[in-house]
Amino acid sequence: MHLDGGPSQLETIDPKPHAPVEIRGEFLPIETRLPGFQVSELFPRLAAVADQFSFIRSLVGSVGRHDAFQCQSGFSHKDLSSLGGRPAMGCVISKLKTSPTDHAPAFVDLMQGRALVRNSGRPGFLGPAWGPFRPDVSRLFARKLEEKMEGELAQLGSHHATSLTLNPNLSIGRLQSRRELLVGLDRVKRQVDSSGMMDAMDGFTQQAVGILTSGRFAAALDYNQEPPHVLARYAVPAGTVQASATSEEPKGSLKFLLARRLIEAGVRVVSLSISDFDTHRNGGPRMKQLAPIVDCGLTALIADLDDRGMLDDVTVIAWGEFGRSPRINKDAGRDHWRRVSPAIIAGGGCRPGQVIGKTDRLAGTAVERPVQFKDVFATLYHNLGIDALNTTVADLRGRPQYLLDAGNVISGLL
Repeated sequence: MHLDGGPSQLETIDPKPHAPVEIRGEFLPIETRLPGFQVSELFPRLAAVADQFSFIRSLVGSVGRHDAFQCQSGFSHKDLSSLGGRPAMGCVISKLKTSPTDHAPAFVDLMQGRALVRNSGRPGFLGPAWGPFRPDVSRLFARKLEEKMEGELAQLGSHHATSLTLNPNLSIGRLQSRRELLVGLDRVKRQVDSSGMMDAMDGFTQQAVGILTSGRFAAALDYNQEPPHVLARYAVPAGTVQASATSEEPKGSLKFLLARRLIEAGVRVVSLSISDFDTHRNGGPRMKQLAPIVDCGLTALIADLDDRGMLDDVTVIAWGEFGRSPRINKDAGRDHWRRVSPAIIAGGGCRPGQVIGKTDRLAGTAVERPVQFKDVFATLYHNLGIDALNTTVADLRGRPQYLLDAGNVISGLL
């Protein structure tokens, strides 16, 4: 779960009630189910079930880039750029775990905003065959783009998202015939193509046929098939609060339900985003609008997975690309802060009820147990049964690349 824009420590899981008002802000801390651990009053549901989560208050090593790539891969966007860059974890899982006969793609990217426009879930040196399946969710969840990013999105073209509907004039029989014809025509081209694009087209064609003809995956994207009591579990309480032009609508909490439905349909990795934590101005009112979406959606997802017996098999993490400055600025907001940021993790066999790391009295620097992004990914891969420091995948030149070049499973979580 990418908290698009970068969430503040102080308004989430690391309030500092004894700091000066220009640091602590307007929100009070509240007690949680974990003795001695407090969160912001903006997260009452999380506080009530804190013993089901673990909290990282000392995430460090952000490269400071306004997208979700480091939260998708653990790496800087510059790493191995000469080879196409590092792949997102979902793309790695697609490479290692997918099959053309699957009725759902291994990696589904539901991210919007900066994360989508800047192609955070990209396959990098793996090549386009292992890119994400990216359904267009803009009709379900509005996310107005900043003016600068509208141009960036236009450059991606009309195929950055994947249609999930079958042409009504194209029967299953004709679809199969066309697929066989494509295989024959492309055979010669594949022999001379070294970019990976032909393999990608073949892979996408095979998978698209399975997805479109089964209908299971497309149905998973229709959360209205859920009974009313499940929809109500994810609903944000009614209330009027100030939102920025790029903020999520209250129904953004249903993205978490969508993620659960996709996992049930066979997807291995789902990425989504909640916008817009880029709170340079009017931070208090904007957090009043954003926090309930995460508070409701995240706690409902964990409860839902637990009720269905899925929680031990699904790891959930919520974090952003960096944190926010300790000091409130002249516009009543907080600016970008690379030194430390928060993360929340649950499920997948992780031990709940852990509070990892500590910051100084201003929540500006990690002073105990700093956790790197790659440590988190070592843990996520471990939960999938993969030793990331000793597992390789081949780049487009056929050379083996380790999934991670550093990082350790976070002690205390497993």
